[in-house]
Amino acid sequence: MINSQDIKNGVCIRMDGRLYFVIEFLHVKPGKGNTIMRVKFKDVVDGRVLERRFNIGEKLEDVRVERRPYQYLYQEGADYIFMNQETYEQIPITHDLITGVDYLKEGMIVDVVSDASTDTVLFAELPTKVELQIVYTEPGLKGDTATNTLKPAKLETGAEIRVPLFINEGEIVRVDTRDGSYCERVKA
Repeated sequence: MINSQDIKNGVCIRMDGRLYFVIEFLHVKPGKGNTIMRVKFKDVVDGRVLERRFNIGEKLEDVRVERRPYQYLYQEGADYIFMNQETYEQIPITHDLITGVDYLKEGMIVDVVSDASTDTVLFAELPTKVELQIVYTEPGLKGDTATNTLKPAKLETGAEIRVPLFINEGEIVRVDTRDGSYCERVKA
């Protein structure tokens, strides 16, 4: 159990039979009345954001979570097979538990977050930025760097993103896995 005043960002709480991560908290001292904690939670399963208020001293059930590096090996049906970097144990994780799954390629290291008490996988998280090769895009023309116009490009993982006009096929680009946006071209 954890007291409401001990809540910090990243803490995992079990409420109403569901798991939530704290994404924002605020200690509020109104002019009169008791001090309260205003907390924003993110549901581990479906990603919905929930806002709640707690009185100081209120007890909440905290969940101990572990983050471990796992390497992506291959896809088997709807499951993605990952290997623990320390024990070499292989586990399947479903498509909907992986954030940024469209940018996942073989051999990539991801953080797998699991409930320490039950060893249940909560979700797998790709690095914020990954480097991927462009396998198809319309050819760029010399002098197309002046405007910020974007064109579609297909990545080696099969995902499609929008890139500047000067990017050509075969180049490696850095992509933000949270929203699928182009960050920059990677110099070889």
